[in-house]
Amino acid sequence: MTWSFGFFPKMNHSLLITWKLGGHTYLKNNLTIQQMKILGISAFYHDSAACLFQDGHIIAAAQEERFSRIKHDAAFPSQAVRFCLEVGDTTIDQLDAIVFYDKPLLKFERLLETYYSFAPKGIRSFAKAIPVWLREKLFLKDLIYKALKEIAPFDKKQVQLLFSEHHLSHAASAFYPSNFDEAAILTIDGVGEWATASIAHGKGTEITTIKELHFPHSLGLLYSAFTYYIGFKVNNGEYKLMGLAPYGNPHSKETQRFIELIKSHLVTIKSDGSIFLNQQYFNYATGLTMTKSKRWASLFGIPQRMPESEFTQAHCNLAYAIQNVTEEIVLKMAKEAKRLTNSKNLCLAGGVALNCVANGKLLKSNFFENIFIQPAAGDAGGALGCALAVYYQYFQKERTTTTERDTMQGAYLGRAFHTYEVEQMAKKQKANYQCIENFDELCKLTAKLIADGNVIGWMQDRMEFGPRALGNRSILADPRNVEMQQKVNLKIKFRESFRPFAPSVLAEDLSEYFEMKQSSPYMLFTANISQKHRQPLPINYVQLPIKDKLQTPRSSFQAITHVDFSARIQTVHQDTNPKYWQLINTFKQLTGCGLLLNTSFNVRGEPIVCTPEDAYHCFQKTDMDYLIIGNYLFKK
Repeated sequence: MTWSFGFFPKMNHSLLITWKLGGHTYLKNNLTIQQMKILGISAFYHDSAACLFQDGHIIAAAQEERFSRIKHDAAFPSQAVRFCLEVGDTTIDQLDAIVFYDKPLLKFERLLETYYSFAPKGIRSFAKAIPVWLREKLFLKDLIYKALKEIAPFDKKQVQLLFSEHHLSHAASAFYPSNFDEAAILTIDGVGEWATASIAHGKGTEITTIKELHFPHSLGLLYSAFTYYIGFKVNNGEYKLMGLAPYGNPHSKETQRFIELIKSHLVTIKSDGSIFLNQQYFNYATGLTMTKSKRWASLFGIPQRMPESEFTQAHCNLAYAIQNVTEEIVLKMAKEAKRLTNSKNLCLAGGVALNCVANGKLLKSNFFENIFIQPAAGDAGGALGCALAVYYQYFQKERTTTTERDTMQGAYLGRAFHTYEVEQMAKKQKANYQCIENFDELCKLTAKLIADGNVIGWMQDRMEFGPRALGNRSILADPRNVEMQQKVNLKIKFRESFRPFAPSVLAEDLSEYFEMKQSSPYMLFTANISQKHRQPLPINYVQLPIKDKLQTPRSSFQAITHVDFSARIQTVHQDTNPKYWQLINTFKQLTGCGLLLNTSFNVRGEPIVCTPEDAYHCFQKTDMDYLIIGNYLFKK
């Protein structure tokens, strides 16, 4: 088999297939059901999740990791499914369809053809992977039914089980919740069944895939290969690589040499953004690692970094180089999507869409007037996307859009907790707490605590869907405090000191602090801090060692300003999160500062907290100063 080079037309597979047609007869153009309930599921790779979609509304969505407490949990999302059914006040029997987010048979086809193409290489990987497929994944229908029966008994004849293509699930997750009636859709990830990147056109209820890039040529896998080589965990550390990149020296000869070597030896980039990866340097297709590290060491002149070891400037420069190449490819893909669709709107999904630095560059390019990125852009969002694809394409339901806001509800789609549950936890833990019934007074007290240099655990209402904490499961601090970045990293998050923090800013104050006009409610764009808030840098700033660069004063809001003056911004809107908006506004009234440092409420290696118990335990084992759950204030 020969691998094709470049984007090529959509493969001739049906978008949706039915493996089980039950007792209902569905006539696509003659539906009379009053309430249609669809359960979407993603599982068995990473970031398993479930979503309940009913009559054009997202009722609930959550990742399994939040319940199981296993980060990036890949298991069948049993607890997430239970949660969705509970919120929707429904049973499995009452569902009109259950949808899985990709097609296992197509994925198995890709696996076999890949091993055949590379044979006899990859025998160890083949021996490890194939038994799992033969034992479990080829019989995914039965595996799903068995897992659902463990949740609750149901009649298989009452429910349809459908399978959506992986990239259709991603595309649907971005286009249908957007406020665009028509848009270009760009999906970029590691790999689905065959596709690693795709360009589609959404119009009304239809999504038409125009071009695909196929495995093994993948921007997501290229970025993950560098994640692996620089010593981070694949499917977990890509955002660390992105955070490390600004410490690279863009002007150094070494950085420029790295960029040239990547383009001349690892990846060929065409004008339309399609790429060709030189498999002589990669091991992911049939091996058990991402790279052929000895060849990489010979090529770049630096050995693979071992996890937890010190970073050198060369590591930072290499991180900068691959981030730079990634941005170039994303921009070319987006430009091609614009050329093919002539749309003024763009929707983004897939794991690479979480690269907010590339997204920021895309925003500044002005290729598109409007950009919407699915907040759960990775595989978790596939659970939402496959449900939406079935609702609008298989059942051909009508779709309405608004001109002002997307339908993700701020991504606040997860579990919420009642007052009695918080009190129950507090009494069980014998916690030191008080209830402040007046929320205005709670905000004033919290704002004062933050202004005084305290770090606050903040838990309110429904949990966020996706990898970002957006003010309901957050750790908050004063962005003006010059010591806060390192304090939160080392004493609370227990993570690498170089990692930046995001600001949450009142949406109406965005232009006051940042060089940005479009709102960013899901923390998926970076932009530079305004010139008036910057501080002058030493002449030799770019040559400084990592620690010195980190400690150099950069802006009036040092704790949220990265070493290149950038920040990953969350705009907070009063209509989607009134409590969080009120807290920031109260802090502004007290201090004159309309933003807060916001990081996810978890420690390194753990998922974001879900329950009051999770929040309290995280609070107790860190140097957080106070914990606020609802109207309850906890002290150490």
